[in-house]
Amino acid sequence: MQARRWTAEDIPDQRGRVVVITGGNRGLGLATAKALAAKNATVVLASRDVRRAERARQEILAAVPSASVTVMELDLASLAAVRRFAEQFREAFPRLDILINNAGVMGWPRTETADGFEAHFGINHLGHFALTGLLLGRLLDTPKSRVVTVSSQMEAAANLRFDDLMGERRYNPMIAYSRSKLCNLLFAYELERRLRRIGSETISVAAHPGTAATAILDSLRAPGASLAMRLLAWAADVFAQPPEMAALPQLFAATAPHVRGGEYYGPGGFFNMRGYPRRARSSRRSYDEGMARKLWNVSAALTGVRFERLETPPPSGGGIPAGEEQPESGPGSANG
Repeated sequence: MQARRWTAEDIPDQRGRVVVITGGNRGLGLATAKALAAKNATVVLASRDVRRAERARQEILAAVPSASVTVMELDLASLAAVRRFAEQFREAFPRLDILINNAGVMGWPRTETADGFEAHFGINHLGHFALTGLLLGRLLDTPKSRVVTVSSQMEAAANLRFDDLMGERRYNPMIAYSRSKLCNLLFAYELERRLRRIGSETISVAAHPGTAATAILDSLRAPGASLAMRLLAWAADVFAQPPEMAALPQLFAATAPHVRGGEYYGPGGFFNMRGYPRRARSSRRSYDEGMARKLWNVSAALTGVRFERLETPPPSGGGIPAGEEQPESGPGSANG
């Protein structure tokens, strides 16, 4: 299904559904939270900065007084914090209908997480990998649940070097960001293949916002930013769309009735940088099943998080073909 002018008004009623949004306190996450709260979802703002998240909660309640919004602390830069969040969430909520892996960092100088991972790789990918695995039981036990992982068009410029995932030999902040966004897609597609193999109703979908006017772009303007980063900042100033528009692809992926597992959504206008959501095509590399399996195994080893209920032997053939999209109709992992 493609929707050229689909908006937040088209979101089906979400009453009774529980949604976790990482980085839900600002930018795309906050816009996503507002839209889902307005459609009666129970929204969990998973945020490192609890004070900022509480302000976001009050902003949502001012716009939607009847909204059900909970703030929970989540620091994706710490595996211990991710485990703590997952445990607290499981104690508080018996179901999880939608997990939106939205939070991310971009353009940081080389820094490390609490566990010694390069920050882009550790926060954007490993943190979400671990979170999804730790919440997998709730997702699998909730009928027709969805995992939405937010990537970026910049993934197309990336390649993975498994001998230097942490950027210890050579480091460039925008290359590190691009690689983390490729990891997001490799993870989203591999998760879908594994869900399909066990016949689960849960689906994994990916989305990108195009060019969004959010705080994540601030690093591009920081003192000492490279020429490439400053050019990206200029392009963002010219072409960026507000968070409410940029969030539409992930909202579509999370809620549209005919979305299918393994699909990718982004803006459909002006070089896919802005506009209303539609099916997108990611890079050929993002569909590389061998690379995805290797990244999965490395991620499980680094985080200590294993998706036990998905551990079945891979079939001979099958999966999402390299460089191809799934058909609009026919057999597959539909979720509606």
